[in-house]
Amino acid sequence: MKLSPISVLIGIAVRSAMGFEPPGPQARLEAIGLTNELPAALQQAFTPNGSFEPVPVPGPSDWLAAHREAGQTFEQFERSHPNRPDEHRRTIYLQPLGDFPPEQSPSLEKLRDYAAAFFQMPVKALEPLSVGAGGFTSRTNSMTHRRQILTKDVLHWLAAKLPTDAFCLVAITMEDLYPDPTWNFVFGQASLTERVGVYSFARYDPAFYGEARGTDYQELLLRRSMKVLTHETGHIFGLAHCVYFHCVMNGSNHLQESDRRPLHLCPVCLRKLQSSVGLDVVKRYQALASFDEGAGFTDEASWIKQRVEKLSR
Repeated sequence: MKLSPISVLIGIAVRSAMGFEPPGPQARLEAIGLTNELPAALQQAFTPNGSFEPVPVPGPSDWLAAHREAGQTFEQFERSHPNRPDEHRRTIYLQPLGDFPPEQSPSLEKLRDYAAAFFQMPVKALEPLSVGAGGFTSRTNSMTHRRQILTKDVLHWLAAKLPTDAFCLVAITMEDLYPDPTWNFVFGQASLTERVGVYSFARYDPAFYGEARGTDYQELLLRRSMKVLTHETGHIFGLAHCVYFHCVMNGSNHLQESDRRPLHLCPVCLRKLQSSVGLDVVKRYQALASFDEGAGFTDEASWIKQRVEKLSR
């Protein structure tokens, strides 16, 4: 299926692009771009300093083994005229669709707080709406026997409801999704020109696959949901998939690959976000570390603290 240039689908790869070789050190620096005219603090923030691992060589079923992606340098990002928040459109809205049972779903409050720390912008969670409120087309998946909602219907519905002060409006749901009758499922879809998206957390629940939920189930579901929320909202900001470093903006072709991604942005993608939002990098790191510690993500909090320490030298 040929995809519209204004849409991003998060699903299963079907095309072969064997032979991907991770960019070398010089190519990674060139992707970050020249920083000598930036303030000293930003020059330091966009210097890897050994804190960021190169993107790994993809396995046979991984994203970069199936998708031929050249990457997006900072200069290419700037030339693409991406969506940018301004004084009138600076709020990220989250629209929950359907039920979010506390024992089976990520915390909406924590997702809101994390997105606010990640993007350093106001984030508002709207009152949950029933799936039936939008009159969306649905079907029963022949493999899972679960209801699925057609993403195109949700995107059209969201575009008509975009608040005047919204940078973007993102629907989040525990319902499974599909973008077209020929697809088995999709994790989500975004319209970049309309600044709307819809993302499902259903398949991040081990119970979806008939697996037992471990004692760390709530932490696992929250971490997975945080990744998809920030990754896909990053696309609305104009950030393409990252092929330079191990980064939350790396593409993922399956759940195991997604789980391997870190929660943080690499220097290339961080520079893109900073350029668009005008954020204070250290303040952002501190807000993220505070959230991660409170959520029990000690690995990520420790990485951030080490990064801030390097930036403070």
